Amino acid sequence: MENTPTTHYLYGASVQGIQGFIFQTNELKDIVGASELVEKICTTAFIEMMNEGLSQNAATFQEDSAIVMAAGNIKYIFDNEELCKKVVLGFPKKVMEMAPGITISQAVVKYGLDMPFTTFKSAVQELENRLRIQRNKPMRSMTLGSIGILRSRKTGLPAIQYDKDEAIDPATSKKRDNAKAGNNATLQLCKKIFGKDIKSDKVAYDINKITDQNNWIAIIHADGNGLGQVVQKVGTNPGLFKKFSVNLDKATTFAAQKAYQRLNLTVKDKERIPIRPVVLNGDDLTMICRADIALDFTSYFLEEFEYATGSEKQSNESNPDSSIKETRKELQNILHSNKVFKDGSTHLSACAGIAYIKSSYPFYYGYELAETLCTEAKREAKTISGGMEKLPPSCLMFHKVQSSFVEEFEQIVQKELTAGTLEKPISFQFGPYYLSEQNTPGLGTRWSIKTLKNTLSLLQNSSAGQAAKNHLRECANLLINNPELAIQKLERLKVLVQDDSELKKLIDQIFQLLKPKKDSSEPQNNSDQSPQPKRIPLYDLLTLYSVQYQITQKK
Repeated sequence: MENTPTTHYLYGASVQGIQGFIFQTNELKDIVGASELVEKICTTAFIEMMNEGLSQNAATFQEDSAIVMAAGNIKYIFDNEELCKKVVLGFPKKVMEMAPGITISQAVVKYGLDMPFTTFKSAVQELENRLRIQRNKPMRSMTLGSIGILRSRKTGLPAIQYDKDEAIDPATSKKRDNAKAGNNATLQLCKKIFGKDIKSDKVAYDINKITDQNNWIAIIHADGNGLGQVVQKVGTNPGLFKKFSVNLDKATTFAAQKAYQRLNLTVKDKERIPIRPVVLNGDDLTMICRADIALDFTSYFLEEFEYATGSEKQSNESNPDSSIKETRKELQNILHSNKVFKDGSTHLSACAGIAYIKSSYPFYYGYELAETLCTEAKREAKTISGGMEKLPPSCLMFHKVQSSFVEEFEQIVQKELTAGTLEKPISFQFGPYYLSEQNTPGLGTRWSIKTLKNTLSLLQNSSAGQAAKNHLRECANLLINNPELAIQKLERLKVLVQDDSELKKLIDQIFQLLKPKKDSSEPQNNSDQSPQPKRIPLYDLLTLYSVQYQITQKK
C-alpha cells in the first residue's frame, strides 16, 4: 500500500476497566500505585511505545499529531503506516503487562485524497463507530487461573508471588512495584489539587489517615455535562478539538484546586490531608475523602467548574486567579462560535455522585455507586434542561450505604428509599440537589445545595433543631409501615416548634409534600398507571446529619 504525504492514519484507543483496576482492593497503598499506572497509560506508555527501539534523536512522537491523550482515550494522527502498525500490534500488550486487568480497544481509519474518507471530520466519525464495535468484543483476561491455584485473599485473582507473608496477584504486584519505584506520580497528582508546596508526609497513604470523628468516608465522582454536543461540533477539527481538550483539563484542575482552598482545612503537624485524589483528568474527578467534607468539596467543585469553563458567575475570590482567564476565554469562544448549545450557553456544567461508605466497605462498589448516582443526577438534569442539545444544570446526588450487602442502586431504591403503600407511595429519594433551585412542571421544586446545607445547619445548631431531628427520625421510621401516624406526629411537631419560624417552615414543607392540597395542579394518573410517589427530604437530611456530625471514635 503506497503511503503519500496526503495519506493519514487516524488512530484511536479506548482504555477499559480503569476504575475496577484502581479499586480492586481496599488497600490505599494499592490504589496509590494503580492510579499512578493509569496516569501513565495514555501519556508516557503511548509515547514509549512509539519511540521503542529508537534513539532520542530519532524519536517519532509528534506533539502536534496528538489530538487527545487523557481520561482513557487516545486519538493520534499517523503519517507513517508502519509506525501505526507497530502501535496497533504492540500497545495492547504493553498496557496489559503494565496494568493487568485493564483492556484496550483500538481502531484505525485511513483518510486522504481519493479515499472513502477524505477529511478528518469523516474519519473521526468512522473511528468512533469502529471503537464502539471493538468495545463490545470480549477480550481474554490475562489473570485467569485454575480452580486449585493459590489466589490473593484480597482480590481473588491467581497469585504469582509473596509480598512478605501475603500472596499477591500480578496486578497488585505491578501496583506496589510502581509505588515503590519513587516515581512520585501520586505526589504530583496531589500537588495539582493541594498546591505545589505539598510534602509527601501530608499525603494520605492509609485509609486510617482519612477518617476522623467516625468511620465514614466518601467516594466522589464528578463528570462534565454536554461533552457529547461539544464533540459533535468541534471533534471534526483536530486543532480545535485539541485546544478544547487541553483547556478543559486546565479548567477541571483549577476547579479542584479552588474547591480544596475553599474548604480551608486545618491540618496539624502529624496529620494527613483527609483527601486522596484518584483521577483528575479531562472532565473527570474521582477522589476519596473524609465524609464530613465531601458535600462542601463537591458543591465548591461544581461552582468553580462552571466558572473555569466560562460562566459569568464570579469566583469566590474578590480578585479571581488570572491563570484561568485565558482558559475561560478560549472555552467561551469555542462554545459560542460553534453554537454548541441551543440555549446559547458559553460555559459547561457538571454533575456528581457521592457514595458515603464505611472505610471497610469495598471501594470498588463504593465507586460504582458514586458513578451511578452521578448518572442519575445527569438524567434528571437533562430532563430539566429540556433536551440533549441544551446545557443541563449542575447538580449532585448522594447516598449513605446502610447495608453490609453489595446491591445495585435500583435495589437500594426499592428496599431503603421507598415507603408508604402501593396506593400512596412515598420516596425518600429527594435529590439531585442543584447549584440553584429548579422549578420544572412535572418535577416540582428541586432544592439547591445551599438550601440543603442551611436545613442541615438548622437541625444542628440549636437544641430545638436537634429535638426536631429526633422527631423527624421517628417520622421516617413510621412512614415505612404507618404513614398516617407519621403525619399525625408531624402535626404535633409543628406545635412544638412554633416558636422557631425556620424550623416551623421546614416541618410545614415536609407536611405539604406528604399531604398535598386537594386542588393540586399536578397531573392525575390514569387508573391503569401506578401513582407517582411523593418525594420528601427526610432520609437525605437524617443520613447526611449522621455522616457530618456523628462521633463514634476518638483520635
